[in-house]
Amino acid sequence: MLEASQPGNTGRPGDRAIGRSVGAPEAPNPAAVVVLAAGEGRRMRSATPKVLHEIGGRALLGHAVHAAAALAPEHLVVVAGHGRDQVREYLAELAVELSRSALLAIQHDQRGTGHAVACALDSLPAINGPVMVTYGDVPLLDAGTLRGLLTEHAATGNAITVLTAELVDPTGYGRVLRAPDGTVSAIVEQRDGTPEQLAIQEINSGVYVFEADVLRDGLAQLSPSNAQGEQYLTDVVGLAHAAGRRVGALRCPDPWLVSGVNDRLQLAELGAELNRRLLAAWMRSGVTVIDPATTWVDVGVRLERDVVLHPGIQLHGATTVSSGAQVGPDSTLTDCWIGPGARVVRTHGSGAEIGAGASVGPFAYLRPGARLGADGKIGTFVEVKNAQIGQGSKVPHLTYVGDATIGEYSNIGASSVFVNYDGVTKHRTVVGSHVRTGSDNTFVAPVTVGDGAYTGAGAVIREDVPPGALAVSAGEQRVMDNWVPRRRPGTPAALAAERAAAAELDGAPDQVRSAEPGDTVGTPAAPQGGSTLG
Repeated sequence: MLEASQPGNTGRPGDRAIGRSVGAPEAPNPAAVVVLAAGEGRRMRSATPKVLHEIGGRALLGHAVHAAAALAPEHLVVVAGHGRDQVREYLAELAVELSRSALLAIQHDQRGTGHAVACALDSLPAINGPVMVTYGDVPLLDAGTLRGLLTEHAATGNAITVLTAELVDPTGYGRVLRAPDGTVSAIVEQRDGTPEQLAIQEINSGVYVFEADVLRDGLAQLSPSNAQGEQYLTDVVGLAHAAGRRVGALRCPDPWLVSGVNDRLQLAELGAELNRRLLAAWMRSGVTVIDPATTWVDVGVRLERDVVLHPGIQLHGATTVSSGAQVGPDSTLTDCWIGPGARVVRTHGSGAEIGAGASVGPFAYLRPGARLGADGKIGTFVEVKNAQIGQGSKVPHLTYVGDATIGEYSNIGASSVFVNYDGVTKHRTVVGSHVRTGSDNTFVAPVTVGDGAYTGAGAVIREDVPPGALAVSAGEQRVMDNWVPRRRPGTPAALAAERAAAAELDGAPDQVRSAEPGDTVGTPAAPQGGSTLG
């Protein structure tokens, strides 16, 4: 992964690559950062605004705002147009996450990028100093790259500094035109370029730093006299150059960082590249990823050293996996906390906590509020919801635990159900510590099973069980001899029973075989002492 701080040189006079020279001044915090997010995004073919589509567990706009907020600008403005109400709701959520808000400026009529920036400035008080403009659909552009652009702008005294890149195929991008001294003279859009200009491979990323006065003056002079009939922000560059103001460029050495999303194909491509970079960074920090091709990790996930991620896993949201834990194969965890040394196999979980050394799966389903203590076990085909399971306790298999508290070192028998809902209200079951419950138990909440108690197999627990007691609910077993031959004559079961009875009368060992072809099924019972074998 190319870091934004890596130095480089394009070999072009007046041009620099990202990286601050020794002795260069620290970049000041910008007076404002403007994030343009007003486009309709028709090529997405979606009811969702383009900038709210997600990669890495975060909306495209969220990636852009995170990077902008890291610069600590005095003002942070997002310009929205289409889908403005959805964007407004998302920014409110993002404000909580970032502990700072972004001002929403509305571009009611989409009349170009220059008009969009003018809408942003109109929403602000009079400002001076550097103003950065970036886009809401360029998700890999990070704070380090933006800080490098600010640093270059401050070090050179430019009126405008443009972030550029060189592409093998620059189709669709504006081309950067150079003056003889290497400074930037203009930017020409794809639709307006001559064949010679379109042969240029250096492209405009759409990310700039402007001095506020230069930006205001340039916006006031914009005209829609171009192929799209819009006010191009790029024209401010040519106006400033014509006025004798210095326009410089900073080349981004990694074209992925300035790649935008226009359709779902590009969304998938950038999502895959982001995931590749995230996994590479985690592996370098001490995480083992067995199969990166089938492992997906969101930007909000946190992994500690010596974590092992097996194939086929997705870690979403704010999931944290602690040191020495192993996840997968084939697991999806969202907003989960996995303790040190825990093991989670073929599990789907959301909002769950797994204690140190605990074991989960395979085929477990952890719903919000599931909490398993240290060294505990949630086994095969177990579903847990809003339940606390204490240290060392086990729910090994085929069980539903909902709205319950289980103490320490207890064992819940197979095929048990915590009946928590009476059709109107949810109720809670409490099982104490060192409890042993039988298989196929039903706990009808609200009910409490005291410390050290036992329950019998098949018990339906409707009343509290005192500590140390044994609770059973079934009556004594009844055996009705010869029920099958009498009530189900001629069936394979009846025939097997008759053969076993005959063998017993002969004093021979029981030999029971399955029904065979030619055996009669469903015929009347044979006379006493006879046989129904055909």
